[in-house]
Amino acid sequence: MTLLRSGSATDTGLVRSVNQDLAVESPNLFAVADGMGGHAGGEVASRLAVDALAVAFGRQPTGAGLSDAVTEANATVWQRSQEDPDLRGMGTTLTAMAVVNEDGQDVLALVNVGDSRSYRFHDGEMTQITSDHSLAEEMVKTGELTSAEAAVHPHRHILTRALGVSPEVIVDLWRIQPVRGDRFLLCSDGLTNELDTGQISEVLSSVTDPRQVAQLLVRAARTHGGSDNITVVVVDVVVGEDDDDSSPTVAAVAPDFRSASSDTLASSTDRATAGPTSDSEASAPSRRERRRARRRARRAARGRRLITFRTLLFVILFGAVLAGAYYAVRWYDTNSFYVGVNNNELVIYQGRVGGFLWYHPVEVDRTGVTTADVPANYLGELRAGVEESTVKSARTYVANLVSAKLCLMNPATCGGSTTTPATTPATTTATTAPTTTKVT
Repeated sequence: MTLLRSGSATDTGLVRSVNQDLAVESPNLFAVADGMGGHAGGEVASRLAVDALAVAFGRQPTGAGLSDAVTEANATVWQRSQEDPDLRGMGTTLTAMAVVNEDGQDVLALVNVGDSRSYRFHDGEMTQITSDHSLAEEMVKTGELTSAEAAVHPHRHILTRALGVSPEVIVDLWRIQPVRGDRFLLCSDGLTNELDTGQISEVLSSVTDPRQVAQLLVRAARTHGGSDNITVVVVDVVVGEDDDDSSPTVAAVAPDFRSASSDTLASSTDRATAGPTSDSEASAPSRRERRRARRRARRAARGRRLITFRTLLFVILFGAVLAGAYYAVRWYDTNSFYVGVNNNELVIYQGRVGGFLWYHPVEVDRTGVTTADVPANYLGELRAGVEESTVKSARTYVANLVSAKLCLMNPATCGGSTTTPATTPATTTATTAPTTTKVT
């Protein structure tokens, strides 16, 4: 039996006027969707996706069923975008986790499409489970960027995979053994854009109630900049498997979710039902004492870290005030560039979108790239104007949009085809994550 406790929070942030994120928090299904595609399209896409996901998973509450539910959600968003011209090009990311029963054993199934993320906090360490489906991440895989460079790359938000932007989608799938005391974090990129893993881990380790954790993380991201919508779902495993040093809790995911689950879970059952040897009987009390000692040490550390986190929040707030003053001065003293649309062609302008005081934008480069050459879900932002700091970065942004369109039209050119095993259906990818995150 697996018992979970959860909490969630969301905020529009300090820059956006509309919250296009959505959180799902139910007894056995949790998800975060980050919509995109203009003022209304993103809201519609995320709502359609989470509603379709819940309905489809309810019909087939298994690991394979969760993956199929994401595929059905993709079809729902795509169909709606084709029916309504005002919603053409909308899409959404989606990361979701559910409790499923495979061959009589509870397992946590996790799926992901896009750059919303899922993390596992285990024994004081936080590990990212999902991989971003973004142009920057593809550049990391090909060696063009390091992970550190990708984290701050100006166009890291250009996606190579999302729900609703094409009739089919590849879904990444994991299964994880529910270990008592583990904590899972599902979040939109509005959180990870503002806080690093150390800051997030500090909150996860310092506060017991998952709802308070979610609220603190959202508040900290908003204070740190709030440049995007921020959504967080925190899930705690209250009742699950014991974290026993004598038996592994992590195993790689096999292509066939159900058959692999049967094999690995069966081996776990054999270990549990077989009688203990004399060595294990002699060492059992010491193992229990070690676990109790670790739990006492973690509880004591949480008390100390809580003070550290409060101090950290003060530093963040103070830094935000200084940063705000700096950027206010910089706003008046420096020029800016942005990419806009003129007669269906992407054009680079010097100045602020819409002009600032007496200064009006000046056309500096006609790129020759048309609106047909870029992903449709970026047209709303382009027509509104996408700001860049230099002409060079604006040209790079246009080039990356063209590359993203090519990725969506032919995923094989961006490595999408290499992640699908031959024995796996085309719409589902069973992804091998770092061995510290995938549990059987």
